[in-house]
Amino acid sequence: MAGARTAAAASAGSSASSGNPPPQELGLGELLEEFSRTQYRAKDGSGTSGSKVERIEKRCLELFGRDYCFSVIPNVNGDICGHYPRHIVFLEYESAEKEKDTFQSTVQVSKLQDLINRSKMARCRGRFVCPVILFKGKHICRSATLAGWGELYGRSGYNYFFSGGADDAWADVEDVTEDDCALRSGDTHLFDKVRGYDIRLLRYLSVKYICDLMVENKKVKFGLNVTSSEKVDKAQRYADFTLLSIPYPGCEFFKEYKDRDYMAEGLIFNWKQDYVDAPLSIPDFLTLSLNIDWSQYQSWDLVQQTQNYLKLLLSIVNSDDDSGLLVHCISGWDRTPLFISLLRLSLWADGLIHTSLKPAEILYLTVAYDWFLFGHMLVDRLSKGEEIFFFCFNFLKHITSEEFSALKTQRRKSLLARDAGFTVEDICMLRRRDRGSTTSLGSDFSLVMESSPGAVGSFTYEAVEFVPAGAPTQAAWRKSHSSSPQSVLWSRPQPSEDRQPSHLGLAEAKSSSSSSSNHSDNFFRMGSSPLEVPKPRLAALSDRETRLQEVRSAFLAAYSSTVGLRAVAPSPSGAIGGLLEQFARGVGLRGTSTSAL
Repeated sequence: MAGARTAAAASAGSSASSGNPPPQELGLGELLEEFSRTQYRAKDGSGTSGSKVERIEKRCLELFGRDYCFSVIPNVNGDICGHYPRHIVFLEYESAEKEKDTFQSTVQVSKLQDLINRSKMARCRGRFVCPVILFKGKHICRSATLAGWGELYGRSGYNYFFSGGADDAWADVEDVTEDDCALRSGDTHLFDKVRGYDIRLLRYLSVKYICDLMVENKKVKFGLNVTSSEKVDKAQRYADFTLLSIPYPGCEFFKEYKDRDYMAEGLIFNWKQDYVDAPLSIPDFLTLSLNIDWSQYQSWDLVQQTQNYLKLLLSIVNSDDDSGLLVHCISGWDRTPLFISLLRLSLWADGLIHTSLKPAEILYLTVAYDWFLFGHMLVDRLSKGEEIFFFCFNFLKHITSEEFSALKTQRRKSLLARDAGFTVEDICMLRRRDRGSTTSLGSDFSLVMESSPGAVGSFTYEAVEFVPAGAPTQAAWRKSHSSSPQSVLWSRPQPSEDRQPSHLGLAEAKSSSSSSSNHSDNFFRMGSSPLEVPKPRLAALSDRETRLQEVRSAFLAAYSSTVGLRAVAPSPSGAIGGLLEQFARGVGLRGTSTSAL
């Protein structure tokens, strides 16, 4: 590990020290072409596309090495996880000397790798808890949800049979602690063993907050529970963690987004579907400072929901404690990279992480590492029109305001500490200046978007008019019992039938994420393609807004020249063989197809 870390640091600075020009930038276009052609799998590193993939991997290591000292956890043949990077990056500390003394990880990589090997079977498809962002010494991690009994016992038997009777998940190691002996003593169940190591891994990474994006308590296929989650663990093994259930629509819902000409405003998920049984549940101490009416979450459109969830995640990682964060959905390769990528880009736009990377470089890093190398199935999603990947980067236009800035909170804390003479009015004025969202539910004004005369057919119509909203009617918050006495639970409030659209010219569209749902034909169409690159505006922009706009513009330009907006391919036949194949993939016993379009 130390050798990998040294080599990475040396490669990052070799160009500058030798005076040679840096290696030629691997174009984002080539990356997107490879991404849209096949799904990345660690064991397929060799072959016709092996050289391209290797260049992508090396480029990611070089970009990480610009700002961080890191170690590499080898996963060359997918030995740990078949659809995680072959070179898993573990960030230890920022390479700048001033940051090295301030925030430094205390994790020993050898012990981390041992815990990963032991705990990998605990989660769906073996997608274990993996740290991917380092911010103020805290690890922001990603994973899949907990594996259900079918996958867990199936994989355990598979590993036992093909290893000659030796279970490598709990092979003997030199460091056998009392906790190990306690886990192995007596007639301990398989769930206790595997989830016990999963919990040890979380604690070793100092993760305290677990954000679950599933809309289900358990994923059910053909009447069987194929996955589980921390929030419904019967033995309450995860009771010591702060669990957040923040249900977010799955990739199927983004077919609706595509069908509405990529307009997320007014697109509302249908929360009344039978399989949706996970209510929003957030501990109340995390909601007090956000000025969001969480009881209305089922009436939010896709823009509001994504904005508010991102605000929540940013407030967690920017808090004063030293605890890390885990974000996961079911498989961890659709909704999870969406929020991981938005977190990385938002913190970068504030100048808090990856400080030396330019907009094109941070874009390349998050597309390659957060999406491609962690197994997002872009080929499959494009064929079905489920364009959550495109949504992620097009959505950057909705988080440019200072309301999403982590610097805002830090400035406010420093001002309060420096000047104890601030009045309440001063604080209110500071908060009002910082506010800029068009969807803040706690504001005394509603912001109405209007297209300015010269901006038709462009993404840049941003003229804003303040309209008094009056006293909003607050729905009664329904609190129900949960495992944590400090947790507030909201479940299925009935939205008012005469609710007005949140944007002019947009009709509210309550739609289903199922493939058989009726698509709304009543929506607003812009006079331009969603891939039109934003034009620069005359008004002065903040640094954050400028940086995010540059990232979005670079993405749209590269995406339009490579992937483009594709027509949806016909759905496959419903033959029994196809159903069985779908079931096998659903429980994680078979990988997905990587055939090109």
